[in-house]
Amino acid sequence: MTDWLAFSRQITADLDGVFAAHPTRVEREPVVGAGEGGDETTAIDAASEQAVVARLEELAASGAEFTLVSEELGERSFGAETPRLVLDPIDGSMNAKRGVPFFSVSLAVAEGRTMTDVVFGYVFDFGTREEWVAWRGEGAFLDDGPLAGPGPKDDPEILSFEATKTDSIADQIGDMVGFAPRTRVMGSLALTLCHLAAGRVDAVCSLKPARSVDIAAAQLLVRERGIAIDLPDRPPFAEAPLDVSPHSRVVAAATPELCAELYRCLSANG
Repeated sequence: MTDWLAFSRQITADLDGVFAAHPTRVEREPVVGAGEGGDETTAIDAASEQAVVARLEELAASGAEFTLVSEELGERSFGAETPRLVLDPIDGSMNAKRGVPFFSVSLAVAEGRTMTDVVFGYVFDFGTREEWVAWRGEGAFLDDGPLAGPGPKDDPEILSFEATKTDSIADQIGDMVGFAPRTRVMGSLALTLCHLAAGRVDAVCSLKPARSVDIAAAQLLVRERGIAIDLPDRPPFAEAPLDVSPHSRVVAAATPELCAELYRCLSANG
């Protein structure tokens, strides 16, 4: 049986090597193609994916069977339908290519094809070097210790936007007045959800539909902490497919009621 935490740490070490070999914008920024998820593939995206896939091929050669669901490659079978490995080698690619230290690797392991089937989640922050881990039914962890302490506030103080472009923020920011007095835009949905799980922000919303590769790992930390998260444009959350298509915007906050209120704010302009 695969030790998924040890495997995730191997991937992290591999990616550290990729970033060291691509230290600046000159090496990281060139566009080399387009991923299955629809975004441009930069040199750092491609090199990161190549490093992780090489590690997965090594795992398969040892006898493991699984299906990869990846930001760049889409779906690729390694001999079995399940488990499904839902991977984003770099969540926060814009930050990574520009040298902003807020980007992560995100890996979820699922025993089926939907969000409720995720049994393991791993997110590693290459800026802070924080390691976020969750096991279904066993809790959420930060750097080998239980993720404890206060969660997000019931009266939100900090709202974090993700999947943001300037025009999207301009269209929505007025609708958020009254929901939370402070706003953050940090650039990695996986990490921002981890920060919600830690109570560092109080609510999270994406301004465009998210893909499972962005949220599958981090949502398990959120749910293991008893925090609400929803895909309100295509409910129910538990049945969200683990694929590379964008299905719904994400809302997450301390309670389902706050998620519903946040969604009403998001939908104010139709």
